[in-house]
Amino acid sequence: MDAELYPQVAALEDAHWWFVGRRAICAQLLDRIVLPADALILDVGCGTGGNFSMLARRGQLYAIDPDASALRFAAARGLARLARGCLPSEFPFTPSRFHLVVMTDVLEHLDDDLGSLRTVASSLVPGGWLLTTVPAFNWLWSQHDVAHHHRRRYRAAGLRSLLTAAGFKIDFLSYYNSLLFPAIALVRLLQNVCPIVRKNRAHDLTMPWRYTNSVLFRIFSLERFLLGRFRLPLGVSLIALARI
Repeated sequence: MDAELYPQVAALEDAHWWFVGRRAICAQLLDRIVLPADALILDVGCGTGGNFSMLARRGQLYAIDPDASALRFAAARGLARLARGCLPSEFPFTPSRFHLVVMTDVLEHLDDDLGSLRTVASSLVPGGWLLTTVPAFNWLWSQHDVAHHHRRRYRAAGLRSLLTAAGFKIDFLSYYNSLLFPAIALVRLLQNVCPIVRKNRAHDLTMPWRYTNSVLFRIFSLERFLLGRFRLPLGVSLIALARI
C-alpha cells in the first residue's frame, strides 16, 4: 500500500462499511472454532490494527507488518505485541507457537504466496487455525489494486490449491461480498474504461454519506449469517478457514 494511504485507513477502518462488515464476517467464522483460554493469536499484515479489538478478546494478540508507519498507528491501540516483519523470510517468531493466524487481504501483496503460507503453517501449533481473506477475480483488477500494491487476485479453486499445497486442511472456503457484487463489479469495470472515474476513485478510501454507509454495512454484513453454512458462488473477495 502507498504509505500516504495509512492515515486514511486509520481514520476509516473503525467506521467504514467495508472494514466493519469484513470484521463481522471474520468474527462469525472464528466463532466456529474452539481456542484454548490462553490462545496465542497472530495478525499478519496487521496494517493500522483494525482487527485488534475483534481478535484480542479471543487470546493474547501478536501482530506484524512490514511498514513502520502502519505499526505506529497499530501501536496506538495498545492491544497487541508488535513486531516488524514480512513473509515469507522476515518472520520474527519461533515455529509451532500460535493457535490462530489471521491474514485479512495480505496474500495478494506477497510475491511468494505459497512460501508465505508455508511459513504461516510452520508457526502454528498442531491443529492450529488460519483465517485468510483475499480479493477475487483478475477481471476485477482496477486502480484500487494498483494503489494497494496487489500482485494478483484469486479464484476459489486457486486459493484451495494454494492452501492445500502449503499443508492446510480446509474447513470452509467461499466467495463473499456477494450481495454487493454486481454494483461493485460495475464500478470496477467503469474505472477501467472511464478516465474520469479512474482518476476520482483510485483507491476507494473515502467515507460514504452516513446513511449510505449504514445501508452498505447492513447489506454486506448480512452474509455472516450465510457463510459457514453455505458457499457463495460469486463475490468480490474470498474467505477461507483452514487448519494445520
